[in-house]
Amino acid sequence: MTVSTRPASGCWHHRETPLTDVDPGAKTWIARGANFVTVVSEGAAGAVLSRADNPDEYMIITHQVGVNVTAGDETITVEPDSLAIVPPGASSVTLAGDGAIVRIFSHRAEDLAARAGNARDYTPRPDDVAPLVPWPDPVGGFKLRTYRLADHVREGTNMRVFRSTNLMVNVMTPRNVPRDTSALTPHSHTDFEQGSLAIGGSYIHHLRYPWTKDMAAWREDEAVEMDSPSVLVIPPNVIHTSRNIGTDPGRLIDVFAPPRVDFSKREGLVANADEYPMPEGLA
Repeated sequence: MTVSTRPASGCWHHRETPLTDVDPGAKTWIARGANFVTVVSEGAAGAVLSRADNPDEYMIITHQVGVNVTAGDETITVEPDSLAIVPPGASSVTLAGDGAIVRIFSHRAEDLAARAGNARDYTPRPDDVAPLVPWPDPVGGFKLRTYRLADHVREGTNMRVFRSTNLMVNVMTPRNVPRDTSALTPHSHTDFEQGSLAIGGSYIHHLRYPWTKDMAAWREDEAVEMDSPSVLVIPPNVIHTSRNIGTDPGRLIDVFAPPRVDFSKREGLVANADEYPMPEGLA
């Protein structure tokens, strides 16, 4: 696997014309990484967001509005400020009020991946990202699951991490004041991308690209400012850290596919680890 110097891939949804033919009655913005797809949909109460036969699990994150989710013969109510995991197959999401929700899919949702605003950045697929190999099936089999995010706030951290067989998200608690610039966390990842999805406030994403032996491929440091909603997909080996700015609370969701092994090995970090086992040999 090569060390990439490709740029981060961004979608500024607030600047883009929404798609209106993905789900009737809703405005939809789509962005993708090599292994995941993020979908922000906004509609009125009663709008239905359907998947006829999704090939694997996907996640729903509610912020402004609750939803009713149906998969097979099961229906659950998902409150605002919650996360739900939807099993493979046919499903529908009905908005309980006016507002927007987030859905996160793997790249196997090929119809959505093809409609992403940054789809061109992934043709061909980058060779610096490890393939998505699903983790073991969940305990009790595939079914609808929901989690109130307020139940998973922990002292000393703003992280709220959940995983499925194919995805991992960190739905961070809101930052009500700008982030302390003396306490940032610059880091990089060896073989996976990070999708940073802002659903509230404004962010500056700081990026430092790796040097290779070819000086012509070197890139300058970047400070990418993005309002909400927006997505920045950060390639492997790129040093990065993000900070919210301005007066509006910052709300950020980090997206990974497949689940991160390092997060999964940290005792108590993954909120639903008891439902989604790690692969043998990693546990």
